[in-house]
Amino acid sequence: MQNELFTRYAKDMDSACPHAYYPRPSMRREGYTILNGEWDLAISSNETVEEFNLKITVPFCPESALSGISRHPTRDEYLHYRRKFDLPDVRVDGRVLLHFGAVDQECTVYVNGKRAGDNRGGYLPFTLDVTELTRDRDNELYVRARDTLDKKYPYGKQTEKRGGMWYTPVSGIWQTVWLECVPKNAIEGIRVTPYNEGVTVEVRGGADKKRLTLTDSGEVIEFHGSEVLIEPEEKRLWTPEDPYLYRFTLESGEDTVESYFAIRTVDVLDIDGEERICLNGEPYVFNGLLDQGYYSDGLFTPATIDGYIDDIRLAKELGFNMLRKHIKIEPEIFYYLCDEMGIAVFQDMVNNGGYSFIRDTALPTAGIQRIPDGALNRRREAREIFTSTMLATAEHLYHHPSIVYYTIFNEGWGQFRADDAYVTLKRSDPTRVIDSTSGWFRRKKSDVDSRHIYFKRLKVGKRESGPLVISEFGGYSYRVSGHLFSEKNYGYRLYDSRESFEDGFIRLYEDEVLPLVEAGASAFVYTQLSDVEDETNGLVTYDREVVKVDRERCRATMQKLYKRDK
Repeated sequence: MQNELFTRYAKDMDSACPHAYYPRPSMRREGYTILNGEWDLAISSNETVEEFNLKITVPFCPESALSGISRHPTRDEYLHYRRKFDLPDVRVDGRVLLHFGAVDQECTVYVNGKRAGDNRGGYLPFTLDVTELTRDRDNELYVRARDTLDKKYPYGKQTEKRGGMWYTPVSGIWQTVWLECVPKNAIEGIRVTPYNEGVTVEVRGGADKKRLTLTDSGEVIEFHGSEVLIEPEEKRLWTPEDPYLYRFTLESGEDTVESYFAIRTVDVLDIDGEERICLNGEPYVFNGLLDQGYYSDGLFTPATIDGYIDDIRLAKELGFNMLRKHIKIEPEIFYYLCDEMGIAVFQDMVNNGGYSFIRDTALPTAGIQRIPDGALNRRREAREIFTSTMLATAEHLYHHPSIVYYTIFNEGWGQFRADDAYVTLKRSDPTRVIDSTSGWFRRKKSDVDSRHIYFKRLKVGKRESGPLVISEFGGYSYRVSGHLFSEKNYGYRLYDSRESFEDGFIRLYEDEVLPLVEAGASAFVYTQLSDVEDETNGLVTYDREVVKVDRERCRATMQKLYKRDK
């Protein structure tokens, strides 16, 4: 039995155009149109369709209640989306770009009956230049999507038969679709690399001469070419406690964009003989929650932006300073909110390949946590797709100072040649900590000693090299009547009352986490922020209605971790 649970955000949703904010805060410009809202839909076993007999609210996947469909298409079925659109009334004489935040898993796009392009893989944005295909008014956009759950593509925790720690699959469009009008010689991208004294800003595209204006100070920096070094006189470092962002405007030829940067570094340093993760050169305890980014009514997508804001705010109110974004890539607005509101992000790569309960869960839980991984995930195409997606993910998220840490493989899911993956990712992004193998199946190369501990006390015997990170623990379960998705239950220790749950949770931190902080551990990730389907081990219910612990008591306990580290 599955219950239909709605979050409070659903009643505030503008169904005519949900998520109507500008979707790319790292490079904002005027002249855009959000294409979310009601679209025509057909579901068929054929690549073509004659009748669109359904309506769907984009950007919600058809499996979600908010989409108006509440149905998962089979592997053999296609989703056919259609809508009309006009170009913005105010626009430059240049190019028309059609942006998709994410479409799972394969799609082909047509504009006015002509093929504009296609995409494979369900978690990253893509852009199509549709300048030659559009007219000022009465354009038709058609998207054909299909999700076969082919495991050569990243799929995270999606599965056809949900249950336990595996969840309802997500198909088709699940992030914002939008149009943007840009000059012919537009700025194509901004890449910001922070260091101790400032940042390097790299600009792709645009005219040779550029002008950068810092918003707060009014300082103007003019430069030629693609790169400029910025070292503000009044340096203010970004931390979760003081998430200061330097905002700026960049002008290049006919193009103008707004963006921001932060000054912060994250490194692994030797502190008194102990390797520690350091933020801005100082040891820092990253104390966080596993965040899977599922919502009871929208699945991958909350009804409004407040879903993201309230999750971040709740984590901070409870005393946490980090979220581990677990095998999901969010829309860019989520990471911007983390940058602005001040919470560090440990970002997972999304797994592909197969999963074996015996190999990946049962044996490691019993203590068998080392296996050679050269022959795992042996499908060559799957390996190539994972590696290219990993690099694309790091490039897509490079801008965000809140992201301080990447996890490549989680508990062996889809793992192969982890040492090679580490070298490849570190070469692409040396500015962040890399956890090659979260939980177990460690190889030689990783920045941290990363462990999952669920069924025993949080104490560590023989140490590996690198800072100690307890990258998953806890998972305590308390079922709140009236806020349950399923009659089934999944958790690692069950409590039958709020009081006993809260007491057990607080004891876990006071008796087991605090001693590890004193011993020099660098990071902790409690499972988890919210309930997800059968899993009732969140600190808040799946519908985000009931917080299971007292905010003040929880926050006071978390403050002990930071004081103990001083």
